[in-house]
Amino acid sequence: MDADVLIIGAGLMGVSTALQLAMRGCRCIVFEKASPGRHASGSNAGGLRQLNRDPAEIPLAREAARMWQTIESLVDSDCDARFPGQLRIAENQADMEKLEQRASMVRSLGYQHEEIIGKKQLYDLVPALAANCVGALVCREDGYARPYHALTAFRRKAESLGVIFHSSTEVEKVEQLGDDWQIQTTKDNFKGSVLVNCAGAWAGKIAEMLNEKVPLEPKALMLMVTERLPHFVDPVMGAASRKLSFKQMQNGTLIIGGALVAKLDFRREKTDINWHQLVESANTVLHFFPQLKDVRIVRAWAGIEGFMPDNIPVIGASQTQKNAYHALGFSAHGFQLSPVIGVIMSQLILDGKTEFPIEPFSISRFENK
Repeated sequence: MDADVLIIGAGLMGVSTALQLAMRGCRCIVFEKASPGRHASGSNAGGLRQLNRDPAEIPLAREAARMWQTIESLVDSDCDARFPGQLRIAENQADMEKLEQRASMVRSLGYQHEEIIGKKQLYDLVPALAANCVGALVCREDGYARPYHALTAFRRKAESLGVIFHSSTEVEKVEQLGDDWQIQTTKDNFKGSVLVNCAGAWAGKIAEMLNEKVPLEPKALMLMVTERLPHFVDPVMGAASRKLSFKQMQNGTLIIGGALVAKLDFRREKTDINWHQLVESANTVLHFFPQLKDVRIVRAWAGIEGFMPDNIPVIGASQTQKNAYHALGFSAHGFQLSPVIGVIMSQLILDGKTEFPIEPFSISRFENK
């Protein structure tokens, strides 16, 4: 037996799962077709967001937020995590009503982390903001980290506990032999007791090998980064009625997104930046911060991620095979959840159950659709 658990995908979900299993004494091998963090885990905006989560995700996001606050105790690195809060800005009364409805819904579920603030509180938090805004929805515990730093810290900690990583190793076939799994890769064959599918945008292909179809769609979300600027904004910025994701990093650069999609040739793993959309995104930033009109964009990129039709992930056991599990389809907001996903997967594998409410994330929700 090569390992107790075979994990496909060395992004944050796979690495977090391997880390938690190794902490409980399991021998794990992680397979990665490219290099760890090559796609979604290394190319996202690094948002640590509880704000505006799908209600089903809130319990997981809350626990993940607690873990990120003390992440150094888990992976021996702070992952450059910062927690200046996150805002969704209201530009008018209609926006405020929308945000108030959201805050009321969250309170009705028993949570208090999303808070409405008025104009004075908003400008106390962001004095540089253009003068046309009337309030915001805020989560004061939110923030960001550096994705590749985080992935590296998780991987190194996992390796220190005996996890073996095989990079540039694509899985070509999976087969159940009795109670065990055999994986055929481009380099060698491996055996293990448990199989975990954390293959990101390629997870649908792995699910099909388990005779389990999942409506996962690969997309490439675009981001751009500016030159370094003097510090002028603390919270992560979003808007009630515009596509906006905006933060100033520790080194002064601005990371700008907003769920804008590049053209993707998935077979060739090639993305083409849609510059017209990025102009629109830049203009949205200028709407809120017109003083940035002469700032230079120094780089733009797009990372390939897996999206589900309902924009929430699949987390849990396979419905067709024994000792097989999925953590996939995080739809561009998995970074925050990654520490708790490792806990959930390790509990499912070793205990047969988890303390977290994952029923909404079952792969069976797509049956007969």
